[in-house]
Amino acid sequence: MNDKNKRRQAVSVKAEGRRAQGRGSYLARDFKRNKLKYLMVIPILILLFLFCYRPMYGILIAFKRYRPALGVWDSPWVGFQYFEQFFRDPYCWRLFRNTLSISGLSLLFGFPAPILLALLLNEVRSRKFKKVVQTVSYMPHFISTVVVCGMITTFCASDGLFNNIIAAFGGTKSNLLLNKDLFYPIYIISDIWKGIGWDSIIYLAALSGIDQEQYEAAKIDGANRLQQIFHITLPGILPTVSMLLILRIGSLLSVGYEKIILLYQPTTYEVADVISSYVYRRGLMGGEFSYGTAVGLFNSIVSIILLLTANKVSKKMGQSGLF
Repeated sequence: MNDKNKRRQAVSVKAEGRRAQGRGSYLARDFKRNKLKYLMVIPILILLFLFCYRPMYGILIAFKRYRPALGVWDSPWVGFQYFEQFFRDPYCWRLFRNTLSISGLSLLFGFPAPILLALLLNEVRSRKFKKVVQTVSYMPHFISTVVVCGMITTFCASDGLFNNIIAAFGGTKSNLLLNKDLFYPIYIISDIWKGIGWDSIIYLAALSGIDQEQYEAAKIDGANRLQQIFHITLPGILPTVSMLLILRIGSLLSVGYEKIILLYQPTTYEVADVISSYVYRRGLMGGEFSYGTAVGLFNSIVSIILLLTANKVSKKMGQSGLF
């Protein structure tokens, strides 16, 4: 029996060696065929390593009492002290609540918006009108966040455009950004306005890949436009929607601090202060580098868990996954 097992192991080792050799030869042949493409990728990989992977050793300061004069390696080790400090912070759960509220509402209202725009544009038969709508909806994407926030601040001021409209209908003028009940609507509507056109490009590309013969067959069977959308168009773009939804869920806790900082006021801290703005305020402005890194690292870990969970749920439901 031992001889048989040894022979089997030897055969399996040889087979694995042949497969590895085959993979190696395939890569060598592929490199020869696509040499220029591989060479074009090299600068991107170098930049990715220098600016994304090389700085990752800096997460060590989340576990150290970092002092710039001592450097990362020589700063004293404190373990999970800063993580415990964050969980004991009275603002901790408020930050989670605000971050999840803004992200959840953005997901609920902002994620379907470009899908709806793409579906509407797909139904438009006038090419000229379609191009005009696409151009107008794409333009806000190219406006910087600082300029957008400046426009919002101006329009929401007591003598701004929105207050003039409110006053015209008999309302009372007030600075809308000072009202904490209006912060979420202002933030989310402006986000949708800025990104709806650009985000719809992916869905329009997915729509262009649907076989047009399916629509012709559906017309012959008597399906109307709405039935074609539900039975052909939506299933056709569902893999794209599921992948983008997974990515969106993975970034639920990654609300950008730039727009928050430019828009929030002391009166709206209670609803507007999120994890990223807190990290910016305590870590960079306050000079608490280790504490800010610990909070940011915890945020990243939770985001990875959400991404993996969403990917697994999507595959369990029979939809496409990222991996």
